Amino acid sequence: MDSKTRIAKAAGLMSVATFISRILGYVKDMVLAGYFGASGISDTFFVAFRIPNLLREIFAEGSMSSAFIPVLTDYRTRHGEEEAKRLVRITFTFIILFVGLICLAGILFAPAIVSVIAPGFRNNPERFSQTVLLTRIMFPFLLFISLAALVMGALNIKRIFFVPSLAPAMLNVSIITAVLLLVPFLEQPIIAVAAGVTLGGLVQFAFQMPVFFKNDYSLRPAYEFGHPGLKRMSILILPATMGMAVAQVNIFISTILASYLPQGSITYLYYSMRLIQFPIGIFGVAMGMAVLPSLSEHASRGETRKLRDDFSFALRLLFFITVPAMAGLIALREPIVNILFQRGLFDYNATAGTADALLFYATGIWAIVGVRIVTATFYSLHDTKTPVRVAVIAMLTNIVMSLILMNPLKHSGLALANASASGLNFLLLFYFLRKKMGSIDARRIISSFMKICLASAFMGVTGWVIIRGDIWKAGGMVMEKTLYLSGTILLSVIIYSVACHLLKSDELYYLYSAFKDKLRRRNS
Repeated sequence: MDSKTRIAKAAGLMSVATFISRILGYVKDMVLAGYFGASGISDTFFVAFRIPNLLREIFAEGSMSSAFIPVLTDYRTRHGEEEAKRLVRITFTFIILFVGLICLAGILFAPAIVSVIAPGFRNNPERFSQTVLLTRIMFPFLLFISLAALVMGALNIKRIFFVPSLAPAMLNVSIITAVLLLVPFLEQPIIAVAAGVTLGGLVQFAFQMPVFFKNDYSLRPAYEFGHPGLKRMSILILPATMGMAVAQVNIFISTILASYLPQGSITYLYYSMRLIQFPIGIFGVAMGMAVLPSLSEHASRGETRKLRDDFSFALRLLFFITVPAMAGLIALREPIVNILFQRGLFDYNATAGTADALLFYATGIWAIVGVRIVTATFYSLHDTKTPVRVAVIAMLTNIVMSLILMNPLKHSGLALANASASGLNFLLLFYFLRKKMGSIDARRIISSFMKICLASAFMGVTGWVIIRGDIWKAGGMVMEKTLYLSGTILLSVIIYSVACHLLKSDELYYLYSAFKDKLRRRNS
């Protein structure tokens, strides 16, 4: 199996698993929207959750993966399987001690952290104290999710992707279960959600353990913190952590500024961000994780041409899938929000506010997923400094644009600033990677991207014309609306496919050929 087929297959498996997780995530969001609406109570949870979620992105699923997978791949390639397994044990022990201390500090200093993250809450003591309580309940989530990320990385280098990608679904299952079972019995019902988050992190870790042990890994403590592999990871993880921190700061900037906007603004931003995370998570994160082991292997062996080819292929295929998803979210934003969330305390005003934010957030999807691939390529080359420098520039751009746009556009201005900063982040990273490698197949990538944008724009306009109407202002009629929206999406996919065929898209032909080959093998 060549590397392109291996990457596409791995990304496909991860996309299926992530799709299941995202669907459960939307079920969770519908449950939360029905119970808590777009209120001050929901704002306290989303602010509190962003704190451990930020640290998860920084220490767990972000920087750890970017440092752990390339180093572990290199050790497995150069020093053998047993040495790689020993490095896993050492890293596990280090995480227990280091991240455990961070969790204790977070619980202790939760009031100070909330003051920084949502300074507008200090004007409301009840709101502030509730956010502090929720933050303390959820901080242990960081430790569990860090261990889950370690296990995921160890399985990924063995080309095991489905179970680790399905594990995040356990977080959504835990939250849904906690809300349904505990809310009726609690004086502060929102505590049930926080308890579900922490339990979900533990279950996400435990879910992967049978496959982990089946592959002869062990979590027996090993205290060799002077191991060269751990030192290399530490060297890589510091700038990677800064890079992930800078990226997440953009979200926190929106939270801080939104705390000064009318009530519900934070919730609008949260739900709209959740919607753009659907294509980002299913395709962008999946492709980034799927391609990193192959890129790291090519870099370890000095196979520059293969590294460049796999980068170009992954980026083009990712754009082919996510750009039309971006166009679809923009064109169908109000119907999507209406069907998913407009029930209970989540009324049409909340739908309109969320849809407005979604319009602007969605314009940055192409860049956010693209950054995943470009950054993975830098990490495979053991260069974590360039993404940090570029991310700092993007962060400063986001701050300036947020301050400029938040008054005229309210929460939508914050979403537009974030999307614009993401676009700048991708373009600068793409430029510096081309400069670093000499050639990254840029002409072919740009040509493919222009075809995809043209086909997606035609598809999006057609979908918008078909589905617009007053039906989306009212609640109810869920079945009729779902069929209407589903039919429009299906027709849009057909229109996009035909447009790509007319434009002679290489990515369409690749997927068609791969599908035919799979059918041929299955029938032979």
